[in-house]
Amino acid sequence: MSIHIHNRRAFLKVGSTVLTLPLLESFCSAQAPAVSPKRMLIIGCGFGFTGDTFFPTKAGRFADIGLTEGMAPLERHKNDISMVSNLTNLGATNPHGGSTSYLTGANVNNTPGKKFHNSVSLDQVIARKIGQDTRFPALTLSDTGGPSQDGHGQGLSLAWSDKGHPIPGITNPIDLYAQLFGQVRETPEEREFRLTQKRSILDGVVSDFKSAKRKLSRNDQEKLEDYFQSVRQIEKNISREAEWAQTPKPKAPLREPGQGMDGLQALKTMHQLIVAAFQTDSTRVITYRQPVASVLQGHGVNLNPHSLSHYGLDPKRREASEVKDLLFMQLLASLIDQLKSKQDLNGKNLFESSLISYGSNIRSGHGLRGCPAIFAGGAAENLKKGEHIVLPEKDTPLANYWLTLMQSVGVPLERFSHSTGAVSELLG
Repeated sequence: MSIHIHNRRAFLKVGSTVLTLPLLESFCSAQAPAVSPKRMLIIGCGFGFTGDTFFPTKAGRFADIGLTEGMAPLERHKNDISMVSNLTNLGATNPHGGSTSYLTGANVNNTPGKKFHNSVSLDQVIARKIGQDTRFPALTLSDTGGPSQDGHGQGLSLAWSDKGHPIPGITNPIDLYAQLFGQVRETPEEREFRLTQKRSILDGVVSDFKSAKRKLSRNDQEKLEDYFQSVRQIEKNISREAEWAQTPKPKAPLREPGQGMDGLQALKTMHQLIVAAFQTDSTRVITYRQPVASVLQGHGVNLNPHSLSHYGLDPKRREASEVKDLLFMQLLASLIDQLKSKQDLNGKNLFESSLISYGSNIRSGHGLRGCPAIFAGGAAENLKKGEHIVLPEKDTPLANYWLTLMQSVGVPLERFSHSTGAVSELLG
């Protein structure tokens, strides 16, 4: 067994197993980056939120104005998050298809001579600058539902190539696990069997790793113990999905492929894997077109999410819409908790070295104007934290927001999509 550094990433090798590890101070010395690398996570959620219970009505620090009912689960992080109001994606024309141009700003149906035309998404632009030293320059995750289920519209994810072609996204935890931890000599069938037998990718390395323990600092030993525990928990979560993959599906009702675990548990596991991807420096740029319908079903809400966006028509829908808001903010708060609990090589927790943007293609109902944008994390030290920021101009281009975030993580652009400039109100 040997532990070695390659391209600023550590691997534990035992026989045919190669396990990506967090960066370790004991083996990096001069190769360790002087500054923690910056990371960016963008999550897009379809169908928006409940208008009068989710969105703040006053500008100011959350410590002073308080959080709304819908944002209440973020209370413990209120000094670390900000919301921006009065943003509009000028390229969006379809109320339930805005994710198609959410990260591009393109008016996909209004290009002369072309029936459909998109442009490059900002994650691909960011990856060119901060993602080239990682195994995956950009990691693309997505939902399994269609527009009627999740409200995202055309495309396969939030990501689009330089030529405006859709980039497929990973849609379930077992596939993302395979991307991050799958071994070269392990077939999908072998991996599925291992998981159903409750065997871990760590089984071949932990015993041999004990002999190398004396080479590690106490901080590295604790870091690896925490990492191994995280991997085992992830495998425990997805083993149920692997078991279901071997179970014959009933003729009715139909089951979506890859949905062995319920949608809520799948999303929680995806969050764990996102943290692991950052923790091991496998990638520094992640986009996630978040599922809606399957997550709500896993929470016991069986109404169609599209109907929830029209909550004004029925008290039952309104109640379910408010439940959805609380659930998604609870999930976001939990993800922030996880990022805060994991450290990088320089002793910074992942939240301090990451920039997270969470939003939706629409505000609520069919409202394309004033789409919500929440950002958090310490990677952009120049951005205001803990505030509701109301921009002075309504319909400020969403592309201006993206440009500001990109500049804040070190992407030297003066213009992106239909932007007219950075948003000075976001800067501290």
